[in-house]
Amino acid sequence: MGAVDPTFIQELEHRPKPAVIEAHGIPQIDLSPFTTTSPATTTTAAAAALRDLVDQIRGACANWGFFQVINHGVPIESREKVQAAAKRFFDLPAEEKRKVRRDEANPLGYYDTEHTKNVRDWKEVFDFTVEVPTVMPASYESDDDEVTEYPNQWPSYPPELREACEEYVKDVQKLSNKLLELISLSLNLPANRLQPFFKDQTTFVRLNHYPPCLAPDLALGVGRHKDAGALTILAQDDVGGLEVKRKTDGEWIFVKPTPNAFIINVGDIIQVWSNDTYESVEHRVRVNSRKERFSIPFFVNPAHYTVVEPLVELTNEQNPARYKGYNWGKFFTTRKRSNFKKLDVENIQIYHFKKPDERKLDDVVARVENVVI
Repeated sequence: MGAVDPTFIQELEHRPKPAVIEAHGIPQIDLSPFTTTSPATTTTAAAAALRDLVDQIRGACANWGFFQVINHGVPIESREKVQAAAKRFFDLPAEEKRKVRRDEANPLGYYDTEHTKNVRDWKEVFDFTVEVPTVMPASYESDDDEVTEYPNQWPSYPPELREACEEYVKDVQKLSNKLLELISLSLNLPANRLQPFFKDQTTFVRLNHYPPCLAPDLALGVGRHKDAGALTILAQDDVGGLEVKRKTDGEWIFVKPTPNAFIINVGDIIQVWSNDTYESVEHRVRVNSRKERFSIPFFVNPAHYTVVEPLVELTNEQNPARYKGYNWGKFFTTRKRSNFKKLDVENIQIYHFKKPDERKLDDVVARVENVVI
């Protein structure tokens, strides 16, 4: 990517500190009780193990907003194949990668000028969806009911990339279904309560490449943000770079990679569904001057027509719904605008949908009217 130009430089208060604070106490959850049983298990020992697992999920979501999982059922070989193929792709000359460059009409494929909080990220990415094709709104405009299909763009080289990615998707999809069941149980809901939202899912996968950076004290691989979807299942290599904003004191803490573990982030949609019982966690990625880094986030998202609002079972007179409902597809397409142009305002966020008794409504009304049902 060459020398650091001003578009990469973070504001002073958002630059990474020289000293790294390593995280301690991050929940590491063994999923084997769930991978070998199911919510319908009736044996006493298995039922007790499952209850303990659900309790761990509940504590991690409420206290941290993220956790790591081991014994998750995804073969290490599947992950290694994708990582190897991704490296071969990102090693290609820029003109080759840009043959599958994404644009506003189809935001899938290769991209190297993404922005977070209106500052350019020090990374390049390749995106593809789980459902083929994925149906989304044709535009973010509220009066436009047209939908469009997002086809995946696969490069000719390396030839093994597509097969490796599609195999990986099958394995991680099973894990995402298990996690949604566990989170549903942790909210004292039936295991399949969230399943209908994902019938026509808009889940997508990203291959991230973070090259060495000449000024890691000025730039970030990805700036501070919260994930807009339901869940993120992240595979990172042994270089590491993920930092999470600790809820207790607001410090940025480094999440040391754990071999063959996945990091699970609670997303904004689960925050809304749970009516703030669980909270999406802010995170970012720091870069270094010596080593390139690779990661693979699997963004678990519902159907485009989903109306995201607090689940009725989790609201009552004492705990009323804290958010107005919004259309996920319109929300997503609105967010995507910032990938192709620098906006004059912060991109759309779930706090724009806080109800009046939770947050004073002023200039946000004009910004959200495109996506509110």
